[in-house]
Amino acid sequence: MSDRHLSPFRHRLKRRRLRHGFRRIMTFGAIALLTCFMALGQACQNLNLLASFDSPDLAELEAKCETRADFAWVPSGTFSVGSDTAEQDAAYRMSAKAWVALSAARETAADTVSVSTAEQNLRQRQWFDREPERQERSLSGFCMSRNLVTNGDYLEFVNETGHRSPDISDAEYQQQGFLVHPYEDVQPYRWQSQLQPSFPDGKSQHPVVLVSHDDAIAYAQWRGEQDDVLYRLPTALEWEKAARGTDGRYFPWGNEWQNDATNWIGRKTLGDGIEGTSAIATYPLSRSVYGVEDMAGNVFEYTSTLLEGSDRPVSVMKGCSWDDLPGFCRATYRHTRPTDSRHILFGFRLVLE
Repeated sequence: MSDRHLSPFRHRLKRRRLRHGFRRIMTFGAIALLTCFMALGQACQNLNLLASFDSPDLAELEAKCETRADFAWVPSGTFSVGSDTAEQDAAYRMSAKAWVALSAARETAADTVSVSTAEQNLRQRQWFDREPERQERSLSGFCMSRNLVTNGDYLEFVNETGHRSPDISDAEYQQQGFLVHPYEDVQPYRWQSQLQPSFPDGKSQHPVVLVSHDDAIAYAQWRGEQDDVLYRLPTALEWEKAARGTDGRYFPWGNEWQNDATNWIGRKTLGDGIEGTSAIATYPLSRSVYGVEDMAGNVFEYTSTLLEGSDRPVSVMKGCSWDDLPGFCRATYRHTRPTDSRHILFGFRLVLE
């Protein structure tokens, strides 16, 4: 066959190659363009984050915070959030050791087990396995109250507004569930009649408990009106950074558990013999590097971080209570409770906007 007869075939083949080459160029071009946009988007996000760290509004908030002796400034920047396997293992181990020490001190032979057995029992409950994975996060600066809201603080709110007093009936308590304590343990924390509200004797400077998440928000709104500012609950991330700083420490004082550092379940048996809430700022070692008090022990704290529960919203709770083992008092530990919960282990603090 002559070259003249092959010419049409060559032309068609050439056109196919051109079309195929054009499609490849378009495909690679689109990928390159998409990559460029993604990189640009990340760069813009980083620029926005950096800009927020240096924004005039943030500088104004920091200046306002520094005028308030009752608030502490937590600066912008990155910090470690969550836990890794090493921290979780340490949490199980230190909790097991504490449990064995408590059992031995109480001389309750029936409860005395080896540390390894106690640790195995805790691991079966998977208390610390569900914690967020350790990672670096960035936050803009914020202004957090140095202390928990106290009974004395809350009494002023109740008197001024007629808001319900911290309380819960036996029936409500039973219906609420998660009965860590019998109702008789609740009685010492109940306030007196709504007609003449008053908190339990001698507990003016103790954190207010038996309040719900909505009660805490109502207090924040009212307090803001009195001070002509805006208050809110901290987010779970803000709380964690305020408690552990930027070096990823487990507790406000470091990584090693200390029995005298906070108000925990061992206070009664291994400490001063008292059980229950304590006055705010009683334990200096529980003060964070930013000067925020009670960032381990005393009471769990509501945050503004909400999740969807099985039948109602739940608040992420941070900190630990006077009834908890060491592993629960780490800054990264979290659990959730319905926003309408009222319990003797739950309190709250504020963030200034």
